[in-house]
Amino acid sequence: MSLDIAIRHDLGDFRVNASFRVDEPGITALFGPSGAGKSTIIAAMAGLITPDSGHVRIDGETLFDSADGTSIAAERRQIGYVFQESRLFPHMDVQRNLTFGARRAGGRSAAIAFDPLVELLGIGHLLQRRPVNLSGGERQRVALGRAVLAAPRLLLLDEPLAALDQDRRQEIMSMLEQLRDVARIPMVYVSHALDEVTRLADHMVVLDHGTVAASDTVYAITSRIDLFPLTGRFEAGSVLAGRIVEHDQNHHLSAVEISGGRLWVPHIDRPEGAQVRIRVRARDVMLATAPPAGISANNIVAGTISAIRRDDGAYLDVRIACGADHLIARITHRSLARLGLSEGQPVHAVIKSVTVERDGGRGSGHTSASIRRRTPE
Repeated sequence: MSLDIAIRHDLGDFRVNASFRVDEPGITALFGPSGAGKSTIIAAMAGLITPDSGHVRIDGETLFDSADGTSIAAERRQIGYVFQESRLFPHMDVQRNLTFGARRAGGRSAAIAFDPLVELLGIGHLLQRRPVNLSGGERQRVALGRAVLAAPRLLLLDEPLAALDQDRRQEIMSMLEQLRDVARIPMVYVSHALDEVTRLADHMVVLDHGTVAASDTVYAITSRIDLFPLTGRFEAGSVLAGRIVEHDQNHHLSAVEISGGRLWVPHIDRPEGAQVRIRVRARDVMLATAPPAGISANNIVAGTISAIRRDDGAYLDVRIACGADHLIARITHRSLARLGLSEGQPVHAVIKSVTVERDGGRGSGHTSASIRRRTPE
C-alpha cells in the first residue's frame, strides 16, 4: 500500500498545505495537536471534502487531482472510515449495522469474514442490541467491524479512542493490532496521543499548523529531539526495534537485543528470535561518564552523545547514539555542567525502565493482546 498525498485547502483563516508519501503497508499515524489539520487530510482522502488543490493517490491510482479534474466519488474509493463518535445507525441493531457494511463491499471479499471478525472484536453477545444500549467502547468496536466488512483497501481512523477511558483504549488498540496482523488492512490513524502512536504506528507524519513538520518511521521520528516541541517533552523517548535472544526463567525476565546492546525486560511469552517493539522514555534514562557499578538498574548501554537540545528551565535533552539506535535522556542543566558533557563524548546510558509496546513482526500469526510491561530496576 502506497500513499501519495498533497492537499492544499483553506478553512477560513486556517490553511492546510500538507504533502507526504508512504510506500510501506501497515499503520500510518497523522500526529499533532487539535487544529493541526489531521482530520481535514483524511476527509480529503476519503472524498468527504474536495481540496482547493493537490492530489490523492493510493497504490498509484489517482482518486483526486485538481490539475486534471479527477475526483472519484467517496463511495467508489473503497476506503473505510471510523470516526471519533461511532456514527452507528440508531434504528438498526448491531447485526444490521454490520451487515450494512458488508453490503457496501460491492461483491468484494472482506479481509476477515463476518463470524471471525465478530469473535475478534468480542461483540457476539451484542448483535441484537441497538447502539443506544452500548457503551462507548462497544460502539467503537461495532463501528470498526462495520468498516472492515465493507472490504476497504484502506481504513481511516479519526481519533477513535479520544472519548474512551484507559481500559477501553487498551482494548481497541489490541483489536487494531490484530486487524493489522491478521487481516493485513492498511490504516491511517489520526491521534494527538503519543502513546497510541508509538504502540500502533509504523510510519508517522507530524503535523504543525496545517503543514508536515516531519514524515518518517516511528523509530526515526521519536529519536529526533528537535521535534519535541511538537511531539511533547513529557512523553518523549525512543521507540526501538528489538529481538528476543534469551529468557531467564528463574527471574522472569527476557533479554531483547537492540542495535546498541541487550536490554532485560519482564518475561515476554514469545520464542527466542521473535521481534518486539520497545520504548524507552527520556525521563527513565540517566547518564554516566564511566561504567557504573553497584546500582540496581539492569540495563546499561554504552553510546556517544550525538546531540544536545537546550530549553529554558531546569531540563535539557541529550541524544545518545547506541549502534544504529538512539536513546534520549532528560537531565538538568546542572548535571550537564557538573559532568562536563558535550557532543561526541562517550557515555553510559542507565535505563531505569523499558516498556515493551508490542509484538514487532507483522504477519507472525500472533494475535494475543499486546504486552505493556515496564522493566523494574
